[in-house]
Amino acid sequence: MLICLAILFPRIAAANDDQSTETNASSNQNDSASGKSGSSPDKSKRSIDDYLKARAAEWSGATKPMAPLGFASRIFEPAPNPAPNQDFIPIPDRWRIGFPDWDRYTLNVPGEYPYRKGHWWDPYDQNVLKGDYPILGDHTFLDLTGVNDVAWVFKRLPIASGVSTASPNSPNFFGSGDETTVQENLIFSFDLFHGDAGFKPFDWEFKFTPVFNLNYLDTNERGIVNVNPADGTKRTNGHIGVQEAFVAYKLADLSPYYDFLSITVGIQGFTSDFRGFIFSDNDPGVRLFGNFESNRDQWNLAYFRPLEKDTNSGFNKVFGGRDQNIALFNFTRQDFLFDGYNMQLDFAYNNDNGHTLFNDNGFLVRPSLIGAVRPHAVDTAYFGCTSDGHIGRINVSHAFYEAVGHDGFNGIAGHKVNINAQMAALELSYDRDWLRYRGSFFYASGSGNPQGHTASGFDTIQDNPNFAGVPFSYFNRVGIGLAGTQVPLINPLSLVPDLRDKLQGQANFVNPGVLQYNAGLDAKITPELTGFLNLSFIQFDKVAVLESILHQNNLGHDVGFDYSVAFRYRPLLIDNVIVTGALSVLSPGNGFRDIYQSRTLFSSFMGFCGPEPGSAVPRMQPRLRPRESGGNAPGASGTSPRPKRQANSAGGYFRSEPGSSRCEERRMQGGGLSRRNRGNAPQVPTRMHRLPRRRFKSFD
Repeated sequence: MLICLAILFPRIAAANDDQSTETNASSNQNDSASGKSGSSPDKSKRSIDDYLKARAAEWSGATKPMAPLGFASRIFEPAPNPAPNQDFIPIPDRWRIGFPDWDRYTLNVPGEYPYRKGHWWDPYDQNVLKGDYPILGDHTFLDLTGVNDVAWVFKRLPIASGVSTASPNSPNFFGSGDETTVQENLIFSFDLFHGDAGFKPFDWEFKFTPVFNLNYLDTNERGIVNVNPADGTKRTNGHIGVQEAFVAYKLADLSPYYDFLSITVGIQGFTSDFRGFIFSDNDPGVRLFGNFESNRDQWNLAYFRPLEKDTNSGFNKVFGGRDQNIALFNFTRQDFLFDGYNMQLDFAYNNDNGHTLFNDNGFLVRPSLIGAVRPHAVDTAYFGCTSDGHIGRINVSHAFYEAVGHDGFNGIAGHKVNINAQMAALELSYDRDWLRYRGSFFYASGSGNPQGHTASGFDTIQDNPNFAGVPFSYFNRVGIGLAGTQVPLINPLSLVPDLRDKLQGQANFVNPGVLQYNAGLDAKITPELTGFLNLSFIQFDKVAVLESILHQNNLGHDVGFDYSVAFRYRPLLIDNVIVTGALSVLSPGNGFRDIYQSRTLFSSFMGFCGPEPGSAVPRMQPRLRPRESGGNAPGASGTSPRPKRQANSAGGYFRSEPGSSRCEERRMQGGGLSRRNRGNAPQVPTRMHRLPRRRFKSFD
């Protein structure tokens, strides 16, 4: 150890001498500098003050204009000639408050940024094109929405072979019922409105929504794509429809709590009840609506004059009017008897002065080509009571309707009939952790005497139901034609077997009716993935009408068991990209086998939608998805599925409906690129205050 110390001591001493020499030299340098420029602490203090003043000037916008967050279309400019040492900074535009560049990292280096600037094409940050900043003044906003909606469907249907069958050597009465359809919709929406929708209803609004549709059908039987068998088994078609073109104006504020009275004129979407049982469509009309008691009571009064629809897409024909008058009124009371339980009284009147109409594929759809064919008028009034909400832990939704009126000449009865029909529905569900258990029942009365003078088979005006797993089931989704006739047994995406073309035909109250029992399970497997299971048992209420039409006796009542499994996948955890798929199977019962055949039928569906039109609500306006096939051929699938966009005309909050996960079931109002939750939800048929998601907004 002594030897080691003897070796290290000279080296340590030399190092200390070197450090002392450097310190003395530095001290001499500082003394020389201080003799020229003063003390070092004074200089350091001045440099810090200058730096802080420069930063403060940058934050206040005094040195250069600062851009607001996102894309705001114009840069915030400070007030001219600000007074020196002022305590407040003037803000000429309270929406576009500038922010300095975040200089914690070098340029384009990933890191934790508390805020960032945006671009005109960026829908994820604030953007003037999606209503986050006013485009004119301080209260006028523009909301642009773009949606690409694609759907592929393969299904097997019980289709009878016609005289010009594609397989002439086949001995079977039923041909190959395999069909493949592809649909693509490009939906654009332009929405200009005035008013701070976060705190009160709009002062006025103008909205225009065109839809560009391309559809393709491939089937194995002739006489389906067109009445002319020579047109083959394939069809490619397109259509441009206008689904929204309206002006809305607030007439008055009725209380300090923004109870209001407003009017909307033009092509607009409207759903008359919570689940779309009676009417849900986009038509020209006038709607007067408002609320009372701090938005607890809500009401709608509307009149519509529908347009004719394009057969293969289901969208409006802008220049094709229809001689039909529809009047609707509903009144909703929130928190009725129980908190969270909403009750609605509903009235609807349908005056359909039907005239002869051949659809775009050449098939007669009005009047229906069944029984005695004669143009006639149908006048029907609907009185209903519906509810939606929860009582404690149990989610409850019910509906009951009574339909009365008369049909000037019913083709099946062969004479004028009086209408007296009923409909009832009930759904109960229970949420436990990530699962929702559902049970539901649906009843539509049928006609027991098809030649009688009272028609007791229930039918709707233009239903668009979200109930009992309809969007994913086989029997209720695909649309099944009645063999040997040119009418559908049941229309696509419908609950009622009404023996008529629902898209372009007239209501028919001489039908078999239905009873449907459903059990379902919704599972939120991951934040991105949700699964749906449904099992339904379906029966005809009465079969006398079918026996009379088909000239068959002793038909069974059981349609069979309908199984379906589906999923919804949101890879980005938001609704801008949604992939939905479903597989459904129908195991025929004795009634279905007596009419068709015993083999099991199935349907598969795959859909893609992005970006989502509506940032929070998974349903869209009626008739924004095209039909999945076309044509009314003998024994064919009847009319094809209508677009299933169900959104309430009036707006409000939304309770997610079991089984409703397709892009077509999401609402259009509010725009897919917008962060504003603007109302028009399907569950509460009255317009409620719209709650935007804008940031950095201050009170006046």
